[in-house]
Amino acid sequence: MTQPPTRPTTLTVLGSTNMDLVAYAAKAPAPGETVAGHSFRTVPGGKGANQAIAAARAGGAVTMIGAVGTDEFGPRLRSALEHSGVDTDFLRTAEGASGTAHIVVDDDGGNSIVVIPGANGTVTGLTPGDETVIAGAYALLLQLELPLPAVTAAARAARRHGVRTILTPAPACSMPPELLDVTDLLVPNEHEAASLTGLHNPLLAARALLEHVPEVVVTLGAAGSAYVTREAPDPVFVPAVPANPVVDTTAAGDTFVGALAVALGEGKPMRDAMRWAAAAAALSVQRHGASTSMPCRQEIDAL
Repeated sequence: MTQPPTRPTTLTVLGSTNMDLVAYAAKAPAPGETVAGHSFRTVPGGKGANQAIAAARAGGAVTMIGAVGTDEFGPRLRSALEHSGVDTDFLRTAEGASGTAHIVVDDDGGNSIVVIPGANGTVTGLTPGDETVIAGAYALLLQLELPLPAVTAAARAARRHGVRTILTPAPACSMPPELLDVTDLLVPNEHEAASLTGLHNPLLAARALLEHVPEVVVTLGAAGSAYVTREAPDPVFVPAVPANPVVDTTAAGDTFVGALAVALGEGKPMRDAMRWAAAAAALSVQRHGASTSMPCRQEIDAL
């Protein structure tokens, strides 16, 4: 087992916090179809909170910027972050409902998700102190479940201070050039890469994305991940770490990104960082839920 670093990777996450309302069924319903489920649970999630918790459990020192509501979910979401060691001093409380994600997980571990922004929709820009937190980090982690003006403002702040920006383009949408211009590392999955480029070959899509950002890691599910840069467009492939059984793939990508950011901040070469992140993701898919599935550092190191 490797020894943890003497100084943890300092990360800031600007992103969503949602309560995941998860129904488990043999198969997801088709349009117009009703199916019987076999269990239900509520699990703290949201792509931002998931990445924050994944990074904190992997050994990072993480601060979360975002918002929760004044409903019953707000305190639970904040508590889940704090319980995992995430600093929530910059997590706002907005009047009204917290964000929710309505998820169906089938018996093969696949999922389909409907996200309702709630309080996340109130995060339209940076507030006093946010830029200072961003400036003190090794990297800023971003996703697209908050309004784009806030995501772009945070990325610009990171660029002003020489902080690396790692963007997960999910849910996939048309991104403004001014956001891509200040993104250092883009981490789409193969479906998001196809949506962004119109190319269904993930390697061709990754190379096409290099027109907009200097580095791309495309996650390929059970096929692993691939890394390309403008300087070295030939892909670096890292296989997935075997996972058996796969019970729930929710937040596997967020687990990968959180662990990847920690590993890069510790100075691991990209190939080694991707392998370590793949181990974290493999552990996560063997457990139910989003934030509840994420492994601690000792588990990742041991795999």
